[in-house]
Amino acid sequence: MPSGETDHQAISRRAAAISESATLALDRRVKELRAAGSDVISFAAGEPDFATPLVVVEAAARACRDPRWHHYTPAAGLPELRQAVASHTGRRDGLELVPEQVLITNGTKQAVAHAFTLLLDPGDEVLVPSPYWVSFPEAIALAGGRAVPVPTSEATGFRVTPEDLDRHLTPRTKALLFVSPSNPTGSVYRREQMLAVGRWAVDHGLWVVCDEIYDHFTYDGAEFNSLPAVVPELQSRALLLNGVAKAYSMTGWRVGWLVGPRATVEAAANLQSHVCGNISNISQVAALAALEEGASAAAEMRTAFARRRSAMLEYMDRVPGFECPAPEGAFYLFPSVRGALGRMIGGQIVETSAQLAAVLLEQARIAVVPGEAFNAPGYVRFSYALADQDLAEGMARLLRLLG
Repeated sequence: MPSGETDHQAISRRAAAISESATLALDRRVKELRAAGSDVISFAAGEPDFATPLVVVEAAARACRDPRWHHYTPAAGLPELRQAVASHTGRRDGLELVPEQVLITNGTKQAVAHAFTLLLDPGDEVLVPSPYWVSFPEAIALAGGRAVPVPTSEATGFRVTPEDLDRHLTPRTKALLFVSPSNPTGSVYRREQMLAVGRWAVDHGLWVVCDEIYDHFTYDGAEFNSLPAVVPELQSRALLLNGVAKAYSMTGWRVGWLVGPRATVEAAANLQSHVCGNISNISQVAALAALEEGASAAAEMRTAFARRRSAMLEYMDRVPGFECPAPEGAFYLFPSVRGALGRMIGGQIVETSAQLAAVLLEQARIAVVPGEAFNAPGYVRFSYALADQDLAEGMARLLRLLG
């Protein structure tokens, strides 16, 4: 076997079945093109373009010079950070939380993996409203479970209803994944919609895994609510996943958390003690500074995203074949591109949203994520977490190619 190649017979079926993250693969391609000298404008990145707040960077620099952070610390996280997360989440949701209900993880993606590893036995099913973030089904599969997509549509604002969930419930259903605000659609559930979904989960004895990473970013009067705060009966069967990556522009610092019942979090801490031990102490100190002193920076980012969102929606109105509902949260647009398919674009007939994304990258040097990555062919995802001048130039290129 040539050096560097993988013998798939030598690795587990479970590992061999996992595909590369579509969004990270696209990001890699963008970086390759840029390294080769191409001027690529990326609407694909799921991260803010802002620098991490200075107060956070300074806290990390001080921690680097402090010998107490040069050694192992508790696997569940620094006690002061666990307390800060408990206080922050408790104030936000009106819940009584203690530090023992918090596990600090290596980014929110690890919290996702831990959540499904904790909950699922082989063959257990998780209801996953679709469109969904690319890593959810893979995390469920790695835990031995089965992701069951629950389709939504523009007619419901990409929000799932109890009737939708009923149609996919089986005796093997163990958990419901709930995401608001949503990646990729930007949808935000109303309180009354959450009440209906949460009570449905209670009635069927399910666990609920709540991805809340975009909780700071809502627009047009939409409000973030946490599902167990709306339906208190869920508090003993809910896991809340969050982190500092989006709200404080700290994607590279890799600090997330899982909040849930004490016994569940204790089990998660035991798991983490064997997976990776403690998370980087320097990053944890930085995350603590973000929670304690980063609110103004998070608010400034939200203001910038709201402005960019408005600009992007104005551009989208001018793109032939695109129909774009206004997102109420996160920092993505998710237009239908069906009206642009079946026509000649960049010298070739484009039949799918995946083909359209490829043409945009190769012909216009614009990177977008095709809906196929989110189980939503016929759509593409545009991030507006990029500089204003790049946003304007990228949309101008799109209009030149499709106009």
